[in-house]
Amino acid sequence: MSEVTVRQLAQVLAMPVEKLLEQLSEAGMRFQDPDQTVSSTEKVKLLGFLRRTHGKKDKAPVEEEGAPRQITLKRRKVQELTVASGKTRNVVNVEVRQKRTYVKRSVVAAQDTDEREEAHRLLEESRQRQQAEENARQEAEKRREEVEARRQAEEEAAKAAREKQTEEEAARERAEAEARIVREQADRVRARAAEPKPARGRAARGRRDGDDRFRGELHLTEAERARRSSRKRSRRAVDPSRLPLSQHGFSRPTVPVVREVAIGESIVVSDLGQKLAIKGAEVVKALFKMGVMATINQSIDHDTAALVVEELGHRAVRAEEKDAELDLIAARADSEGDAEPRPPVVTIMGHVDHGKTSLLDYIRRAKVAAGEAGGITQHIGAYHVETGKGVVSFLDTPGHAAFTSMRARGARLTDIVVLVVAADDGVMPQTIEAVQHARAANVPIIVAVNKMDKSDANPDNVKQGLVQHEVVPEEWGGDTQFVPVSAKSGEGIDELLDAILVQAEVLELKAPTKGRATGVVVESSLDKGRGPVATILVQQGTLKKGDYVVCGVQYGRVRALFDETGKQVEAATPSIPVQVLGLSGVPEAGDDLVVVEDERLAKDVAQEREVKRRETRLVKQGASRFEDVMAQMGQGELQTLNLVVKADVQGSVEALRDSLTSLSNEQIRINVVASGAGGITESDATLAAASNAVIIGFNVRADASARKVIETSGLDVRYFSIIYDVIDQVKQVASGLLGTEVREEIIGTAEVRDVFRSSKFGAVAGCMVVEGVVRRNKPIRVLREHTVVFQGELESLRRFKENVEEVRSGTECGIAVKQYNDVKPGDQIECYERIEVQRTL
Repeated sequence: MSEVTVRQLAQVLAMPVEKLLEQLSEAGMRFQDPDQTVSSTEKVKLLGFLRRTHGKKDKAPVEEEGAPRQITLKRRKVQELTVASGKTRNVVNVEVRQKRTYVKRSVVAAQDTDEREEAHRLLEESRQRQQAEENARQEAEKRREEVEARRQAEEEAAKAAREKQTEEEAARERAEAEARIVREQADRVRARAAEPKPARGRAARGRRDGDDRFRGELHLTEAERARRSSRKRSRRAVDPSRLPLSQHGFSRPTVPVVREVAIGESIVVSDLGQKLAIKGAEVVKALFKMGVMATINQSIDHDTAALVVEELGHRAVRAEEKDAELDLIAARADSEGDAEPRPPVVTIMGHVDHGKTSLLDYIRRAKVAAGEAGGITQHIGAYHVETGKGVVSFLDTPGHAAFTSMRARGARLTDIVVLVVAADDGVMPQTIEAVQHARAANVPIIVAVNKMDKSDANPDNVKQGLVQHEVVPEEWGGDTQFVPVSAKSGEGIDELLDAILVQAEVLELKAPTKGRATGVVVESSLDKGRGPVATILVQQGTLKKGDYVVCGVQYGRVRALFDETGKQVEAATPSIPVQVLGLSGVPEAGDDLVVVEDERLAKDVAQEREVKRRETRLVKQGASRFEDVMAQMGQGELQTLNLVVKADVQGSVEALRDSLTSLSNEQIRINVVASGAGGITESDATLAAASNAVIIGFNVRADASARKVIETSGLDVRYFSIIYDVIDQVKQVASGLLGTEVREEIIGTAEVRDVFRSSKFGAVAGCMVVEGVVRRNKPIRVLREHTVVFQGELESLRRFKENVEEVRSGTECGIAVKQYNDVKPGDQIECYERIEVQRTL
């Protein structure tokens, strides 16, 4: 409806009637009663007023204020449609609705005009901005050209000024030289003119020279005449006409030059060429004529180098001893003090599983054997024990045959050897070998007959077996003490300590405790958190924190000292073993440690030793003789098995390297390409890939970067924790024996995120499985910084509160390790299985 009352309009607009009447009054319309009628024109007028009031004014011109801009027409049309369905006809009503909206032309034209004006405005702004940027660029280019032109002009002016100054100086020097020459010639002419008259005395000659010298200078003062006279004398001192002609510095020698060449124990071919002032190829040619095939980068020994030098017409002399080593020897001699009594160093030796470590554990009240793989000690342990009868230092050496060099090193370091023999087993091969090492080192032996608590113990059998090797008991008329002991029950331990201390009193062991310390490396390893760690047995002097030391080819300053319990100490006296931190690298087991005055001497000695060791190693690798090469060409091809050996400690590295290389035979050669202590790194994997070698990890693992190289190159990596398995597998391959072999395949790895305490299981590790799968019934190893610290089995595997059989990668779980409560966050729990694999060539 087109007309409504004020009350109805207020209801439609949902507003109070009073408010609507007030708005109508403000719009200029008089309405007093809510029942008055409001026409369409009045409603449009009210709408226009409200828009103007709220700031919504029309942009388009309108003929009438408040007139609508658009009109919407709606049309509704109803038609009937007949639909036949069989014999029945149905009528359906069809409704058609249409809606059309008409907009005023003025409004559309105004919108188009606004859009065109806006587009023109934006286009003009863009054109002005581009023009401003172009003007700025041209202005900057113009300024740059002006600066460049100014700089070039200044450089040309400076160059011209320098050239002009140089020309002027040259002309001035030429003029001065010519004037000087003329004056000197005139002086010589006047001097010759004055010579015919003989001189009558020195005074007359002085007056005549003075008159000639000051002729034409009578108007000058005495000081001016003296200055001119000195200048003339200086000019006459340098006579260009009397100078000899300049010649070039080279003169061809008339006789061959014979040089003295200093040669050490070995020398590189290129260095020898430099000393002879010839090319390295000439030295290689001379070696080839002598039957030695060597490249320019290889090293030759002293005798071969001397022959080459004499062949080339020179004279060879032996190089003098290094100055740094002489300084070190002098420093050691000066630092020795008065000898004082020291504790004895006792080495425990014997066969495998005869109870050496268990006996030592009972003495020092520790359980070391529980942490060793398979119950076997695989490196030297050094401990000192304070007993009621004195201090005794013990060295525990392995008993396996592979550790012969380690046992020999232990015998050389010791004062007394305690030979442990099981009463139920008797004398075994490693027992005999220990006796030989002790005899070679001239060390007294005390025999501890262990396992006397067993029912089948037979000590007389042990005595009879050792008598055959000249170890005769005291009760049989010999000089060797036999002490029956039991490492399990403690029987005979006090008697054994008494025997050791009595033997030490007889030996009267003494060493200087004051002055600079010296010692021997018992064992060494690379700790990821602490760096190179060396176990040192101090032999004389006092080793203190802060001392500068040289140890083999390594040097450094002692940062910290630790005893066998891990407690930090400030100093170590003779016969006391300590762990030393602060060396530049991992020393070799058996290297001597010497305290020096300053770091410079330590560095010089270490560098000279490194050079000498490198030359010796190159000589061993050295040039093969021509006859050997020809002989090998006539034989069949020799198979070579390359190995890269990495172990947890340096002693194990030496034992593995020596044992594996000794397996070589006529058909196959075992070649250890590289070896060292510490985890398997990326450089080790790269070297193995380049030399086609098998990587052997003994109680160590590969890091993340090394595993990528291993997977990419498809390298063969074998992990071991018992040396028997390493030697047996390599021996079977080298001997060509086929069959099945037992391999350890890692099936999963879990990373310890946190550790919880349980009253039932002890330490429970909250873990995330990062690789593979962890199964409940498989053996495991605990790794800390890629080094095996424990080997055992799982006691519990849970997901939340449920026991599960396996946990896959990317899943959290709780793991309790059986008989091990030292799990720490960051450790890795490695799950593996042993499988039999058929050997193939």
